Order: sequence, then C-alpha cells, then structure tokens
Amino acid sequence: MSKQPEAIWLNTSPTLLCFAQPLLRELSRSVTIAQWEYTQTKDEPSSLDVAILLLDEYLQSIKQPVHLIGHSTGGLLGLLYTRQYPEKVKSLTLLAVGADAAVDWQAHYYSHRPSLTREKILNAMVYNLFGYQTEHALKRLEKILEQDLDCSLSPHSLFKRQSVLPCPVPAPLMVCGSTNDIIVEPDALEGWRPFLMEGDRYWECQKGRHFFHFFQPTLVAEQILDFWQSLYQISKKPLQIRK
Repeated sequence: MSKQPEAIWLNTSPTLLCFAQPLLRELSRSVTIAQWEYTQTKDEPSSLDVAILLLDEYLQSIKQPVHLIGHSTGGLLGLLYTRQYPEKVKSLTLLAVGADAAVDWQAHYYSHRPSLTREKILNAMVYNLFGYQTEHALKRLEKILEQDLDCSLSPHSLFKRQSVLPCPVPAPLMVCGSTNDIIVEPDALEGWRPFLMEGDRYWECQKGRHFFHFFQPTLVAEQILDFWQSLYQISKKPLQIRK
C-alpha cells in the first residue's frame, strides 16, 4: 500500500504546472507530496465552488489532515477550502497570494483588455512575469499564458473581476511572496499581516517575480519545510522527514 501524502500541491492550470515542478522536486526529497489538479475545457464555466467540491472528494480518501500549498489561484482555492473544511487542513501555504486573494495575472490581463489587443498584453505580461527573454522563449511563454487564459480556473473574465477579502485563516498559515512581483506587489502581501495568528509565518523572497518558486525552488522549499517543522514542534509530534 502506498503511503498517503503529507502535503498536497493544488494546481488549477495545466499549462502553469511546469513552473511548480522544481519546488515539488525539492519538497519530495523530504516529505510525501501529491499533486491535485483541476482541469476544464474552453466550453466549461470556471467555478471555484465546483473545484472545492472536487477537492473535498479527493481529500476524503486521505485519513489525516494535510498541508495544502498553492500558487496564485491554486492558493485561492486552498484558502477557500480551508475556510470551509479547516479540520482537514494541517496548514495552508500561499505563494503569490495577496490580501485580496483573487488577484492573479489574469486580473491584470482583463483590466487592460478593453484598450489593448490580446497579443500586446501577452507580450507585456511575459516581461512582467519573467523578465527579459530571448525571442524563442518569449513566444513559448506567450503561448503558455494564452493557453492558461483559455483552460485554467480563474475568478475573472472580460465581463467581471472578483475580490476575496482577507480574514483570519482557521489553520496554520504561511504567506510567501516576492519583492519584485508586479502581480502581487509587496503592499498587497503586507495586507495579510493584520490577519496572521500566533504561529503563522510571513516570508518574502528577494527575487523571482511572480513565479519565484520556479526560480528559487531550494530556498522556497527550505522555508516551507521549516514552517512545517515549527508546527510539529508546537504539537510535539515529529515531522517524518525522509532520509
């Protein structure tokens, strides 16, 4: 019988999962971590409520509470799930999720869409998200973002953009961001501070932009593992780190 996961990475975009792989490899060296993925077709409505129900169906198969980790909309999903089912969550780690947890790169895209073409916005977004790129890498990243617009879970559209207001989270919380992220800027991340409880953690990576966990996977993994270890020290139960 395979060992049940201690941590779950929440993925809401098939095309952006590639940017999580370096961090997942780092974490998997120490703990058992699984990937949970939400996928939809172009014709399906984007529904966080449906995603929460599907995630709960999956977590019912796991006997103990788990650590949830999510980047951007994956983090938003983890946040909404934790608010509804706190007894199933050992901790929640949010990467690039501001105090308004609904803000993602697509919110920025749709705010500019009425006045600019899709192509121009995607071109600018590649620089904003990843910095300067070669022409080949630029086109590849534009394609990835275009696919993300068409097939990922997001609370935003051309017709409506949503907000999710912050409040204390009913599970141990770690909030992570990057100092040069233009999607979730430091001020937006700082908005979490009034809602952090004892034992929660706030950490900023000094570089890496919106996908800092891709560019700095070892450093981010060290911070997450240290956060989890601190929770086990509080509960006096050892974290099962694999040798």
